[in-house]
Amino acid sequence: MYVYDQYDQRIIEDRVKQFRDQTRRYLAGELSEEEFRPLRLQNGLYIQRFAPMLRVAVPYGQLTSRQTRMLARIARDYDKGYAHISTRQNVQYNWPALEDIPDILAELATVQMHAIQTSGNCLRNVTTDQFAGVAADEVVDPRPWCEIVRQWTTFHPEFAYLPRKFKIAVNGSAADRAAIEVHDIGLEPVRNAAGELGFRVLVGGGLGRTPIVGAFINEFLPWQDLISYLDAILRVYNRYGRRDNKYKARIKILVKALTPKCSPRRSRPKWPTCAVAAPH
Repeated sequence: MYVYDQYDQRIIEDRVKQFRDQTRRYLAGELSEEEFRPLRLQNGLYIQRFAPMLRVAVPYGQLTSRQTRMLARIARDYDKGYAHISTRQNVQYNWPALEDIPDILAELATVQMHAIQTSGNCLRNVTTDQFAGVAADEVVDPRPWCEIVRQWTTFHPEFAYLPRKFKIAVNGSAADRAAIEVHDIGLEPVRNAAGELGFRVLVGGGLGRTPIVGAFINEFLPWQDLISYLDAILRVYNRYGRRDNKYKARIKILVKALTPKCSPRRSRPKWPTCAVAAPH
């Protein structure tokens, strides 16, 4: 679905060169752990107890055979011969050597892959139904909409340092196989009586230590307004989300704090439909 143009490829290759120099300076003692931390997180690298962990972005879980073979080659050459698939449809390597990470990123760049925005307090990978494009009950193929959201979120300068990580899912079918109700933003394509396409918009879901089912704040958002609406949600969160406590920094806590006014939903009455009050 996504294909790099010459500018995309140049950006990714330059990013690899930049991180190679940052890693060299860290290993040489020229950068402290505190200085290196935000640099590595921007490139999907975690430092865990026994080894680094590198998380590779797989937009809405879609891979070509060439990319899959590259992932397998990296697992064989730089890890223990296997990788993990994350809940966000990404790929994780748990045993690479720190000094090899720039080489891994360089090889990923040759097949239009990277590890940018897979960690840190930013907009993470957009996910969808694992059967997207072939499901019989699809209202619409969600992958083009995932791609639109991916392009909007990638390198977004305003949302690079959010209060906490932020996750978006798009469901395209009558059955919710994308688990949108436990995402920071969930999008469900619907058609109105005139047959026009729009989205039901959910905000404030999440799992973790405080599981919360999100609130539907818009029952029909015209598709033309999708990006501006998402932008508005993120601006509210970026402005009012808590930054003093990481356990209370997710948008689910903000939505709950703003006391949504709820009314029962007709289609699925067990979940509420909410209009969120504006903060004072």
